Amino acid sequence: MKIKIKLTGSSIVFVILLSVWNINAIADEQINTPTLQEYTVQPGDILEISVWKEEDMYKEILVRPDGGLTFPLAGELFTRGKTIAQLQKALTKRLSKYLSNPVVTISPKQLLGNRIYVIGKVAKPGMYLISSYIDIVQALSMAGGLTPFSAVNDIIVLRRSHDGKQKNIKFRYGDIEDGDDLEQNILLKSGDTVLVP
Repeated sequence: MKIKIKLTGSSIVFVILLSVWNINAIADEQINTPTLQEYTVQPGDILEISVWKEEDMYKEILVRPDGGLTFPLAGELFTRGKTIAQLQKALTKRLSKYLSNPVVTISPKQLLGNRIYVIGKVAKPGMYLISSYIDIVQALSMAGGLTPFSAVNDIIVLRRSHDGKQKNIKFRYGDIEDGDDLEQNILLKSGDTVLVP
């Protein structure tokens, strides 16, 4: 059985517009969605590292508190501030001294170092392991929400940089409730502390 579809001029225009809209929506989603390559390796993460065609070069490695790890032939590698892709490149370079064209694969097995803290006047203060990118409002939700006595417009995010300096980022929950100043609802980074007075 054959099905015939008759396309009029307006139908063709509609199909083209729908296709363009769909492509733009996909492009916007790809631009706005952080990828795993952007994730920086954290102390406490467990990485699965393997070298193709080298059976003895498969390891599950825990990243130490100082951000270091040890891998056969490569020795010590420091992960602080490095993405998975950067670490893979550094390991490949080290192994190239001993192996011909090593093909290194690094996969995050458990992202146990990716933690945030929510403290103060929330229902469930504490440390939270996060497996995806979350913003301040989502972190407050994970912590059970604000208590009736919290100072909703005096919330602070404490963030420590790689050089150890700490900065505070102000957050006014009341503005978010009103739909204003939504840009302040930033994505949190590993180690951030949300302080609700």
